[in-house]
Amino acid sequence: MSPPKGRGKPPRHLADLTLAERQEAATEAGLQAFRAKQLSVHYFERLVHDPAEMTDLPAAQRESIVSTFLPDLMTPIRTLEADRGTTVKTLWKLFDGALVESVLMRYTDRATICISSQAGCGMACPFCATGQGGLQRNMSTAEIVHQVVVGARAMASGEVPGGPGRLSNVVFMGMGEPLANYRAVIGAVRRLTDPAPEGLGLSARHVTVSTVGLVPRIKQLATEGVPVTLALSLHAPDDELRNELVPINTRFSVAETVEAAWEYARTTKRRVSIEYAMMRGINDQGWRADLLADVLNSYGDWGWVHVNLIPLNPTPGSKWTASDPADEREFVRRLEAKGISTTVRDTRGREIDGACGQLAAVEA
Repeated sequence: MSPPKGRGKPPRHLADLTLAERQEAATEAGLQAFRAKQLSVHYFERLVHDPAEMTDLPAAQRESIVSTFLPDLMTPIRTLEADRGTTVKTLWKLFDGALVESVLMRYTDRATICISSQAGCGMACPFCATGQGGLQRNMSTAEIVHQVVVGARAMASGEVPGGPGRLSNVVFMGMGEPLANYRAVIGAVRRLTDPAPEGLGLSARHVTVSTVGLVPRIKQLATEGVPVTLALSLHAPDDELRNELVPINTRFSVAETVEAAWEYARTTKRRVSIEYAMMRGINDQGWRADLLADVLNSYGDWGWVHVNLIPLNPTPGSKWTASDPADEREFVRRLEAKGISTTVRDTRGREIDGACGQLAAVEA
C-alpha cells in the first residue's frame, strides 16, 4: 500500500499549512505575518487566483509572494461535460506528470465535487478502473484541497449552468483510497472545514470520506473530532465474494470492517453510508440482500446505517456490468423489508466515462 519511493514532493502550498504555520512561513520569507492572512482570504474566501486581483499585496512583491505561497499544483489537460453542463469532469496533470480526476456535479439543491486523494490506487479492486492501474503516489494536502477550491471558484463565478452558486458538498470518492493517505486527507478535511479564511468553511457534515475498509484508520478517524460522513465501500456481505471484489478483505473481514463502521457511528453520532456497487450476476442476488440486511441489523436498528446502491459504471471491455433493473428493485425491496434505509445513487456522467480512473487510463 506504500507509494513508490524516490519521487519528488509537490511544492509547498498555503493549503498545506495551518494559519499559524502560514504566518511562520511568511516571517521566514521576510514578510510581515499578516500577509499570510491576506493570502488566505484571497485563496479560501475570495477564491481568487490571479495575482493582479490581490491589490492589497505590494505591487513590486506580488508575483513573488503569490508564487511562493500559491504555486501551481495541477494543470487541467482535459475537461468533459455531461448533463447539459452541470456535470464537469476534469483530468489534472500534477507537477510530476501523475494524472488524477475530479468531477463537479450541480443538482437543484446542492453542488457536489468528487475528488481524488491518490494518483492511482493500491487496493486492486478488479471492477474499478483506478484499481487496475496501481498506485503511483499519494497526493499532498494542498493537491487534494485545490480540486475543491477550483470547484468552488467555478460555482461562485457562474461557470456552471444555473448562475453563480455555492459548492456545498465534497466526497472523497475519486481516485485512490483516502484512508491509505491518512495524514494528507485529514489535513485536507481540516482545511475544507476550518472557518474562512483559515479554510474553506464547509460543514463537516457535508464532507464524505470513503474507504474500502482500512479498519485501524476508521477507528482513528472516529477520534479526530471532525464529524465527516463515513462511506464504507462494502460491495458484498460475505467474505468469500468480498475477498474477490475487495482484496483488502483478506486482511480485514466483513465482520471486522462493519464493526469498525458501527463504532464510528456510535462515537460520532453520524450515520454511516454503506456503498454497494450493483454488479450483474455477481453480488446482486436476493439472498445477498437478505444477508446484507442481517449483517447490518446485528448492530441494532437505531438508524446508524444507510445503504447506497450504485449502478455500476462499467469500464470498457470489462466483464463487470450493471445489474438488471428488476434485480436492483428486488434488492432494494428486500433491504427495506428488513428495515434498512436504502437509496439508489443517481448516476451522473456515464457518457463521459464518469467512473474515476477511466479518463486517466485512456490518457496514460
